[in-house]
Amino acid sequence: MGSPTKNICPTGWHVPSDGEWTTLTTYLDGRPVAGGKMKSTSSLWTTPNTGADNTSGFTVLPGGYRDSDGSFNNIRLSAFFWSATEDAVYSISSAWSRNLYDNYSGVDRLTRNEADGASVRCLRD
Repeated sequence: MGSPTKNICPTGWHVPSDGEWTTLTTYLDGRPVAGGKMKSTSSLWTTPNTGADNTSGFTVLPGGYRDSDGSFNNIRLSAFFWSATEDAVYSISSAWSRNLYDNYSGVDRLTRNEADGASVRCLRD
């Protein structure tokens, strides 16, 4: 199918790879707490917004995701971010993502169908 992030960032920027996301969450003391350090303390998140302190300055907002059928889900409850790394082992039409939730201070690493919609955070080359 092709990467869901192909040519989406401006020149001089790229969508982080799965490894670059791992580097970030490791730097933020690991996946169990990195989500809180990345989440905005904004009231846009549904309470309790567990662990949110945005000490990383990443300022994640709860944009949810779009299903392949076009419906939008989990707005105010979660944030889903693409990586540029496809997961050909699981499915030739899936890629790794990072997911944050209102009731969890961690960051989940999951594969998503490339027909779904998720947020993208560009990283400077």
